[in-house]
Amino acid sequence: MTPGTTGLSGAEETQEEWRGWRRAMRDALYGPEGFYRVGPEGPAGHFRTSVHASPLFAGAVARLLCRVDAALGHPAPLDFVDMAAGRGELVAGVLAALPADVAARTRAYAVEVAARPEGLDGRVRWLAEPPAGVTGLLFANEWLDNVPVEVAEVDAAGVARRVLVRGDGAERLGEPVAGAEAAWLARWWPPAGEEGRRVEIGLPRDEAWASAVATLDAGLAVAADYAHTAAARPPFGTLTGFRQGRETEPVPDGSCDITAHVALDACAAAHAGRCTPEHAPPDALLRPQREALHALGVTGARPPLALASTDPGAYVRALASASQAAELTAPGGLGDFLWLLQPVGAVDAAALLVDVADHEEQ
Repeated sequence: MTPGTTGLSGAEETQEEWRGWRRAMRDALYGPEGFYRVGPEGPAGHFRTSVHASPLFAGAVARLLCRVDAALGHPAPLDFVDMAAGRGELVAGVLAALPADVAARTRAYAVEVAARPEGLDGRVRWLAEPPAGVTGLLFANEWLDNVPVEVAEVDAAGVARRVLVRGDGAERLGEPVAGAEAAWLARWWPPAGEEGRRVEIGLPRDEAWASAVATLDAGLAVAADYAHTAAARPPFGTLTGFRQGRETEPVPDGSCDITAHVALDACAAAHAGRCTPEHAPPDALLRPQREALHALGVTGARPPLALASTDPGAYVRALASASQAAELTAPGGLGDFLWLLQPVGAVDAAALLVDVADHEEQ
């Protein structure tokens, strides 16, 4: 055995090594054999997002892009950026749902670490990083929950310590949280002194979101995700895994998705913190997905029963659409997602979410 080596293979060393959760998540999700880099089925093979639940979601995002387009004075080109694009399902759906005149002016980008899937609409530009100088809409559906973070746990003395993990999922407590991470906890998620309380330190997500918003010259950035705010932080954290449609233990070996809910209020403040006082950003909004989708015309209202007699085919289609809309807006499910709407430039986020009928009258 060579001095200074363990005698283990690279995979075995990863299994035996104790790491913070941020590094473990990064390697397991985005490493060379990571969850998001391998497997032709993409995320859809392991969990169901709003994008996969119904084409109504892409239609609503397309409608939001049209409202941003109008607020910006119909620029040419108009940009749409799909963050964490998976296999391009959302960006393709948005392009298909846009009116022809808007689609003709739209530059569509998919941002994803995996390779471009075969058969994707040729108008979509596939990138590993978001483009700069965007004018339009940047949409991040279930991106931030997969940005790796450190996990901390309160020990018997009431001290928040970093949680270390091995490749097999075993955990132990490490050093006390310090520096910028401790400052983030103090401001956004002070852990109670009770032993066993856990938190996820959202600082990397704040930084990732602020960097994404900074690519916009004008328009709107939206993050839709599992989330919480300071008024209701979960007492034991939210770290979990998903594999083949089922929730599972978060084992950082590349075999499953690893996710944790997002402190979206902290993300919103991170962008504001990068702005100078003389260039204060417009107000950001936090809204439940059900409210945002209702404002964008996804209501789940059942069709009138009389339609079944006059046009049975239309009734069946409308009933199916109502069922899909109900799933997207359901309490206790996808409807509880939070949307963070972060405007850049002369865009009023609140005005973009008025009732769809009001927009159609304008």
